[in-house]
Amino acid sequence: MKKFTAPMALPPPDPQFVLRGTSAPVHTLHFSCGGPEPDIPLLFSGSENGFIHVWNLKTHRVDTALDGHGGKSVCCVETMGGKDRLLSQGRDQRICLWDLAEGRTSVTDSVFTEHVGFCRCSLLKVAQGRWLMAMAGRSLEEVQILELPSKTSVCTLKPEVGAKLGMPMCLKLWQPSCGSQPVLLAGYEDGSVVLWNVSMGKALSQLICHQEPVMSLDFDSEKAKGISGSSEKVLSIWSLNEQQNLQVYKTHELVNAGISDITIRPDKKILATAGWDHRIRIFGWKKLKPLAVLDYHTATVHCVSFSDPRDPRDRLLAAGSKDQRISVWSIYAET
Repeated sequence: MKKFTAPMALPPPDPQFVLRGTSAPVHTLHFSCGGPEPDIPLLFSGSENGFIHVWNLKTHRVDTALDGHGGKSVCCVETMGGKDRLLSQGRDQRICLWDLAEGRTSVTDSVFTEHVGFCRCSLLKVAQGRWLMAMAGRSLEEVQILELPSKTSVCTLKPEVGAKLGMPMCLKLWQPSCGSQPVLLAGYEDGSVVLWNVSMGKALSQLICHQEPVMSLDFDSEKAKGISGSSEKVLSIWSLNEQQNLQVYKTHELVNAGISDITIRPDKKILATAGWDHRIRIFGWKKLKPLAVLDYHTATVHCVSFSDPRDPRDRLLAAGSKDQRISVWSIYAET
């Protein structure tokens, strides 16, 4: 009698290529796909030594190195409407706005954050040439919302007296639909995720998702569903109902504890996590089905980022690590 054997799972791929040369652990990554060659994105990285590198993914070399944070770690880089305007945030308590057009490498403006933690700021484009920025505020539990480029203060989000949320750890600004009021999801030191109405400056809902500080979160506004990770062995998936209440949707147990970063791919099909166990994990977003474990790095993976090109087949995933390397992967590009 013939035995039927289950098909073997394909082994995880190797990186498509690896970028070396930061000379320091890599803490943040951001793709910009709107360049003159739409199929070749730029990749921005921020390192522990205070440098931002602009990588040419055709040559796999650094095009430009930017030094604007006085040797202090860079924890966030974001482009603002194209590759020539950049925002960077450093542990020097400064958020810098850069002009990179026509080969320039100048800081055109900066914001002093007065916050010494690791919380990355969050950007949301609200109109042509206008952004909202959320950042951890001056006092322990506050989140400050500014408008850019004017730097006008919109509001300060303060938890109720006695809430004991601790410091904000991660922030995600989003807009339910075009022209609607912007809202903020904030993950806190006590393991809570809080939904804030930015224009009213008040908390709409709070959910305890973790027993430890929330290290990272991402949100899918189309499905009204989010995911968060902490130093524990659990991913928490939560949803937002029509009454603006956060609810636990499900949890997923991990093999090893510690998530530095989580990002949902722009097409909302898959997500990637950056692990303290040196691994990148890929999940299907619909059911959180584990799809792949990418095992390349030799130290904590600090950050993961997806590109969003016009042709889905050109999609890339980049991961930055304490081992000073950036791995770039072409994975599940067709799905």
